[in-house]
Amino acid sequence: MLGILGPNGAGKTTLFNVISGDVAPDAGSVFLAGADVTKLKPHERCRRGIGRSYQIARPFGGLTVFENVLVAALFGAREQSAAANAHCVDVLTLTGLIGKANRLAGGLTLLDRKRLEFARALATAPSVLLLDEIAGGLSEHEAHEVVEVVRAISARGIAIVWIEHVVHALMAVATRLLVLAAGAKLAEGDPREVLASADVRRVYMGIEA
Repeated sequence: MLGILGPNGAGKTTLFNVISGDVAPDAGSVFLAGADVTKLKPHERCRRGIGRSYQIARPFGGLTVFENVLVAALFGAREQSAAANAHCVDVLTLTGLIGKANRLAGGLTLLDRKRLEFARALATAPSVLLLDEIAGGLSEHEAHEVVEVVRAISARGIAIVWIEHVVHALMAVATRLLVLAAGAKLAEGDPREVLASADVRRVYMGIEA
């Protein structure tokens, strides 16, 4: 699991936008499992295995939690009806939302909206899951619950790339850490070694070495 840190404006979300196809790169290429997907549209990349959650959750408020996830399974993973239903039940169980499957998404708490972002992304059957600041705005206890969901997803063999400002949540699960600054890589490697770097402490934490 790769964690990504960086100050505001470092280019973290832009990086995700380029990977998912929401933004076209000015140069360079995006590869997924050895295949060049740079020219593919977002929905085509999704069907190739790139799943994504967004920093600001925007579910279909007038649909139920189950229906929100079903949309992702039918159009993202392109599953048939029976298989899609079973997949949605599995995803909602994994993310802790099965008991709220019939609630309207528009009435969910912030934590449950974050869980639904997880669930919708997972319903597309990704091999790579991009998570954008999913712990933001949550209490410490709620952030811990999010970490447990991330662990459960990772245990299924799904590669995770997680942008986060809540450092302790990221450090709980990241096996590798990348720090961006001004659109460039500042440091990458073992999470603890990266955080101990003088450059990272200066740029990200404002601490003079």
